[in-house]
Amino acid sequence: MRDRGMQGLHLLALDPVAETLADPHSYGFRKERSTADAIGQCFNTLAKRGSPQWVLEGDIKGCFEGIDHNWELAHIPMDKGVLRKWLKAGYVERHVLYPTDAGTPQGGIISPALANMTLNGLGRALREKFSPTERAKRSSKVSLVLYADDFIITGSTKELLADEVKPLVESFLQERGLGLSQTKTRITHISDGFDFLGQNIRKYSGKLLIKPSTRSVQVLMAKVRAVVKGSLHLSAGNLVKQLNPIIRGWANYHQHVVSKETFGKVDTHIFRIIWRWSKRKHPAKSAAWRKKKYFQAVGTRNWVFTGAVLGQHKEPKTVHLCEAQATPIKRHLKIRGEANPYDRDWEVYFEERLGLQMVNNPKGYRRLVHLWSAQEGSCAVCAERITRQSGWTTGRLVRRANGKNRAANLVLLHPACHRRVRQPSC
Repeated sequence: MRDRGMQGLHLLALDPVAETLADPHSYGFRKERSTADAIGQCFNTLAKRGSPQWVLEGDIKGCFEGIDHNWELAHIPMDKGVLRKWLKAGYVERHVLYPTDAGTPQGGIISPALANMTLNGLGRALREKFSPTERAKRSSKVSLVLYADDFIITGSTKELLADEVKPLVESFLQERGLGLSQTKTRITHISDGFDFLGQNIRKYSGKLLIKPSTRSVQVLMAKVRAVVKGSLHLSAGNLVKQLNPIIRGWANYHQHVVSKETFGKVDTHIFRIIWRWSKRKHPAKSAAWRKKKYFQAVGTRNWVFTGAVLGQHKEPKTVHLCEAQATPIKRHLKIRGEANPYDRDWEVYFEERLGLQMVNNPKGYRRLVHLWSAQEGSCAVCAERITRQSGWTTGRLVRRANGKNRAANLVLLHPACHRRVRQPSC
């Protein structure tokens, strides 16, 4: 626990450095960034008519386990003695101590920052070689989208990616003790599509569509079947309590892309699984009896099946499953690539972004209503009324760069008042 606390202290100092040096389109294990931002950047890069048609799908083999310690000690800007002790500490499994000759500390809270700093510079290396001028950039169409050890690199031709881009990436990784996974690294045409972070990205007759990948759907259905298979002794309510977090989490992850058709198919599959569960639970009962018992609404407080999980059908067999509501499709507002949560110049941007997130999130919306009520509906600066017409944004009593992000630190302001109090001169 003491080592973990020490890592936390060093991370407080190291993370702002890592954010400042990071590639603009690196999204893994970074504050205010998510897989939805990485997918959004893929859309921005590939959706246009003149966008690149070829994609190098890359996967770094053993990223966290293979980083060269000498490289980290030479390039990570922190106390070298402390870093060396963490890197060389080893790990214990079944009461046996194993040495660590490479990689970042297993389970260490500072490991993601160390891994990100190790991969920093890949985007810059690609830009320096293939996009030194605007004309060269338009010709090569090379761009990087990185999420931890998964990445894609676009290019104008297959030969460019195979003969020039891939060797550069391999050389960059080899210097750090890493390499590409030969089984997961491939070059794909956009019309054939590829999977990235659980989504399938593909152009259909020139139109880019991003959908939940087949693999992601298969993993979800395997989890649902496993839960239902071992729940014959459970009541419908307890079964729903186990299923809903799995289904809601999966649906929320995919709600930012073209998911409506996939949600409908998943809806049907889950209904069939639940229907078979009801048949096994009541083998002597008729279909009409089971339908009446499990698949009709009898009130919001009863733990019963009331329909499909994700779809919006009105038939009795495909209404919502207990309290899991139909998941709406909401487009994600991608973060700007150069945005830095530790830079005071970006303070207004992140606070306005937080306000938008609160509106689009049930938990955040409740917090927004609480703030509005606590301030009696008035702006914390000018004391004038906050309405939908006037607009609002969230502000912090203590600046975000100082680490204060608790609810007690938030206030509601008019957008104009917010910009005025956040001027550098203030």
